[in-house]
Amino acid sequence: MPEQVHIDHAPWFTEDRFGMFVHWGLYSLAARHEWVKYREEISTAGYQKYFDHFDPDLYDPREWAAAAKKAGMKYVVLTTKHHDGFCLWDSALTDYKASNTPYGKDLLAPYVAALREAGLKVGFYHSVIDWHHPDFAIDGNHSERNNPAAAELNKTRDGAKYREYLHGQVRELLSNYGQIDYLFFDFSYPTVGGTASAGTKFPGKGRKDWGSEELMGMIRELQPGIVVNDRLDYPGDFVTPEQYQPAGAMFSGGKEVPWEACQTLNGSWGYDRDNLDYKSADLLVRMLIDGVSKGGNLLLNVGPTARGEIDSRAHDALDGMGEWMRVHSRSIYGAGAADALAPLDARYTRRGNRLYLHLFAWPFQFVHLPGLAGKVKYAQLLNDASEVAMMVLEPGQEAGHMTPAGQDAGTLTLKLPVQRPNVAVPVIELFLNDESDF
Repeated sequence: MPEQVHIDHAPWFTEDRFGMFVHWGLYSLAARHEWVKYREEISTAGYQKYFDHFDPDLYDPREWAAAAKKAGMKYVVLTTKHHDGFCLWDSALTDYKASNTPYGKDLLAPYVAALREAGLKVGFYHSVIDWHHPDFAIDGNHSERNNPAAAELNKTRDGAKYREYLHGQVRELLSNYGQIDYLFFDFSYPTVGGTASAGTKFPGKGRKDWGSEELMGMIRELQPGIVVNDRLDYPGDFVTPEQYQPAGAMFSGGKEVPWEACQTLNGSWGYDRDNLDYKSADLLVRMLIDGVSKGGNLLLNVGPTARGEIDSRAHDALDGMGEWMRVHSRSIYGAGAADALAPLDARYTRRGNRLYLHLFAWPFQFVHLPGLAGKVKYAQLLNDASEVAMMVLEPGQEAGHMTPAGQDAGTLTLKLPVQRPNVAVPVIELFLNDESDF
């Protein structure tokens, strides 16, 4: 059995496998992507209308927690501040915060309380980029990158002051809300600063700009049990492939590391009203299975509306995943990669002495499992615990009118019902004879 890669101080992370990402902020009013200020090069003055009208009167994080839990998610990660610099909490270090909008209150305290009440792990996202802060130097990832006065403005911007602000805000987040389980920073670009349309070239930003080593030291001191991602241009606890599914295990510094695929429902992280490119629940289930089969987690994003609700399209996707997880979660929680070759259009996950065969395509009558002959004592469909017949087709057996040809030595054959179970992805649970077999 392959050794599962864990985070020693937080084994829950690779046990839980499935979490919810939440992108929410002023961009939810624009409702056309969380990078709208950057994409449309909206000035600070032009963006102010969203601050002036931010009033999420339907915000109830208990409903978010309930939706996450129903979907089978075990942790939630909320954007405390995105690249536009707007803060969801009552920070003492800025006036650009939710408590100064028409809503007038800290949004993080009820979020943390709701997650704890629901038994979910508490996660914060925090952007190290800040298009609003007067000391954050303009670069190619800045909404003002094409401002003709960018070079002159940068002469007045003090990176040390911004670094102090960044560290101060992280200290607030990790000091004022009790135990925080997860921290997702976003993002570093030390070698790619970008070029403005006028040809101005900008340097990138990385660990020196953020003071990453000192920042990580403070984080470990304030929250020893927290898990931190890899986007400070400094080693973290796990790596974060975004908007793609890795081909297999992931490595950093020459060793295999825990990983988490960050995925959207429709290609946008923030609420995007007119974006209709939603992934089906069936596809999302396959993405979750595929990740766990390779030793990874899935952090699936929702972008609530400006009134604070998860919209119906997102609920439909989450509900569909939840229905599958309700009866198949033991092939996900605590499971990981298996050292066995899965048949075509299938994925294995393994937990202890149970091997789970996820069938992305339903074969007619037989499925052949190389290397498993003599290693499985019982097989059943996981959705209803109905027995699946097992047999070994000897290599020398010739195909006949009613009998299939033999298979390679060591192959276990399962005989399936003709009717595919009415679930997003059928799963066969295989009880192994000996946990140390492979």
